[in-house]
Amino acid sequence: MNLTKREFFQVLGAGTMAGMGLGSYAEADAATASNGLYDIPKFGNVSFLHMTDCHAQLKPIYFREPSINIGLGSMRGHLPHLVGEHLLRVAKVRPGTAESHALSCLDYEKAAKRYGKVGGFAHLATLVKRMKASRPGALLLDGGDTWQGSGTALWTNGQDMVDACKLLTVDVMTGHWEFTLGMERVKEIVDKDFAGRVDFVAQNIKTADFGDPVFKPYVIREINGVPCAIIGQAFPYTPIANPRYMVADWSFGIQDENMQKMVDEARAKGAQVVVVLSHNGMDVDLKMASRVSGIDAIMGGHTHDGMPVATLVSNKGGQTIVTNAGSNSKFLGVLDFEVKEKRVVDFRYKLLPVFANMLPADREMDALINKIRAPYEARLAEKLAYTEGTLYRRGNFNGTGDQLLVDALMDVQGAEIAFSPGFRWGTTLLPGQAITREWLMDMTATTYSYATVTEMTGETIKTVLEDVCDNLFNPDPYYQQGGDMVRVGGLQYTCNPSAGMGKRIDDMRVNGRAVEPGKKYKVAGWAPVAEEARNQGNKQVWDVVETWLAAKGGKISPRQLNTPKLIGVESNPGYLAG
Repeated sequence: MNLTKREFFQVLGAGTMAGMGLGSYAEADAATASNGLYDIPKFGNVSFLHMTDCHAQLKPIYFREPSINIGLGSMRGHLPHLVGEHLLRVAKVRPGTAESHALSCLDYEKAAKRYGKVGGFAHLATLVKRMKASRPGALLLDGGDTWQGSGTALWTNGQDMVDACKLLTVDVMTGHWEFTLGMERVKEIVDKDFAGRVDFVAQNIKTADFGDPVFKPYVIREINGVPCAIIGQAFPYTPIANPRYMVADWSFGIQDENMQKMVDEARAKGAQVVVVLSHNGMDVDLKMASRVSGIDAIMGGHTHDGMPVATLVSNKGGQTIVTNAGSNSKFLGVLDFEVKEKRVVDFRYKLLPVFANMLPADREMDALINKIRAPYEARLAEKLAYTEGTLYRRGNFNGTGDQLLVDALMDVQGAEIAFSPGFRWGTTLLPGQAITREWLMDMTATTYSYATVTEMTGETIKTVLEDVCDNLFNPDPYYQQGGDMVRVGGLQYTCNPSAGMGKRIDDMRVNGRAVEPGKKYKVAGWAPVAEEARNQGNKQVWDVVETWLAAKGGKISPRQLNTPKLIGVESNPGYLAG
């Protein structure tokens, strides 16, 4: 019997979850560059700092930005669907600069060696302190996907990130992957660890039975005497993209009508500035900004788009600023407002890349990170192999990091085909670096990372690929869930993103032979969303991959991307060939 889309996700987990120029400082040394890069003049009287999607990365990392981020229809040629030089031109950034490296994948390996690692909470903490010192009263907003994405976050049940965020002086937070720790754990952190320190807000999470708010929908904080409302928008598709059983008592959704109600309510209570802290994904934020009036800015996350310039969206109430602050603690967004006569009259926005070589580590945060990691350091640092090629994940289609995962799943489990979810989290390794257990956990650490093998017909495989592709390329952002296309091993196919639903996937082949609709194929995958998977004795995916790495004898050759043949995207500014 063929599997439905939902059944497929349950057994296999292959679905997707899934400015201004900073000056010419590339040729300067690190000290001079840091002075120019982070010397941002104060503006106005209300400021917000924004981080999002750090995915539990406490230490500096490498992170390659996408070469494919295709926008179609009205989204073609517009942020966030620009890559490479197309993005740099809109941002007015010169190629070859540090900012160019932060925003794009151009000359990635050469630039990564030149400018070093990015992110790290100790370096981010230094930048946050600088910005708060220059902007008294500024609030630090955390857009979520904070308590998941690393070995230590998994092994401490998110406590490492909770402690680090409190020290970072996060003021307000919303969520997504946080909910995969389970309802009880999330409520425990919010009600105990965050009490009196951090406000967790989400206007779109309600109890499934009576529709009561689970968290505060918003908070009103005064900044230099100006009442400011921060409304939370958690990831609306959590019960679809992640296991439903983890949030069984809660309902989600976009909930535009309630968002408008919350905006109006906050304004009625005296809020002169209204900011939405969102985990919708940028395309969804852009649409919401056009439908809900009275929002001054949406500071978004989920889609990992590092946006160097703000987008202004018109609606019946005026205009709304939409921004997104990337991922992996790699960026800090700074939004300054000038508020006069009880309303916003002007603003400035900067997206600051966090270069570990240009920002000294904050001593207090560095000490906390060392303390957190101490019990796990030897385990994290264990070298499993060395990579001869760059390993990365981010991009609409296969990345070399996921190629390694599907290659391992097929080889170890004897499958003809393998799928890896279109997650956007996961760090990068450069050629010659060790594949450590830490990197492997960076790529796979969830609370449901079971490896699976199932039989599927060719017809079902096509149906699922079509559904996941529609999630990525549906012309209506409200039907998108923000992840990338499922990564595929062993199966070749063509994809026409511009085609209609059910007609994007064609010419599927395994070992050169056309996939037969009625034939069954052995398919490996990981991260099933069904509760039953916990009780079926499946290995964790990292254990399967470790077995494969050990069998390879220490060196992993560059992965050959099994990217589908793409049709009609050659001139798309969200597509960088090669």
